[in-house]
Amino acid sequence: MRIGVAATPDVAIPTLNWLLQSEHEVSLVITQPDRPAGRGRLMQQSVVADWAHNHQIPLVKPENSDELIGKIEQLELVLTIGYGVLLPESILALPKRGFLNLHFSLLPAYRGAAPAQRALHRGETVTGVTVFQLDKGMDTGPIFTQESIDIDPSWRSLELLEHLANLGPEVVKRSFEMIQSGQDPHAQVGVASTAAKISKAEAKIDFNQDATQISNAIRAFTYEPGAWTIWKGEPFKVCAVEVFPEVIGKPGQVSVIDNSVIVSTGSNALELLRVIPAGKKEMNAIDWARGARLTEGEVFG
Repeated sequence: MRIGVAATPDVAIPTLNWLLQSEHEVSLVITQPDRPAGRGRLMQQSVVADWAHNHQIPLVKPENSDELIGKIEQLELVLTIGYGVLLPESILALPKRGFLNLHFSLLPAYRGAAPAQRALHRGETVTGVTVFQLDKGMDTGPIFTQESIDIDPSWRSLELLEHLANLGPEVVKRSFEMIQSGQDPHAQVGVASTAAKISKAEAKIDFNQDATQISNAIRAFTYEPGAWTIWKGEPFKVCAVEVFPEVIGKPGQVSVIDNSVIVSTGSNALELLRVIPAGKKEMNAIDWARGARLTEGEVFG
């Protein structure tokens, strides 16, 4: 089949690489326009745009969905993977078999922009991927294939998304085989939930919460937008923690115990493993604590 792929983030790369080696032809890549990025705010194209250039595949970066008119009508279908744009029905109807989406949850759970992150935030132990037919709703279309995965307790959103992305090629392959053999997708069944985009404000750590709740939030928000707090008036990111089964002091209070950095919470405490102090690179928490010369009773927040 002649395929178009509409994608933006690096989670699309495993499926794009599989498509390149498959019997299908990637005829067009669609990605979001270049955006300012980094401290210098220089214009930068998406990872998927880089991939398309490297493999000499036609690329479009529409500012408006109507710019796809005249470009996708001859395609068998368009597969979207984290494209980041809600497309109108008039565009969804243009390819011969419409649009499919590779979504990183077991729909109808976690419909929306941040399904993997929200699964971690809510302490889920199982999630997965779904390939479904796009319709006018937000991740509401009928399902072709799904695949589940157990969530390792150490995984943050970075690791979970990597594992989910690597499930993409197999579920997309099975979905394409269903389409080619004339099998129809089935309606979504189960309890629906939403996965709204995570704001920087939401990612601020509240040390009054339970230690497990905070740990789940840090796992979910690392590295984007990054779980953070305030240390001596400056932003301070926490990248990895473990629950510590003791109460040390008031919420947010920092202590060094047996070469470990411990922060008290609303119940129990957390051992800080990896941190990013203001203006510095990621480091081991104990290395930060040694340089920070902590005094008794100092508090985050």
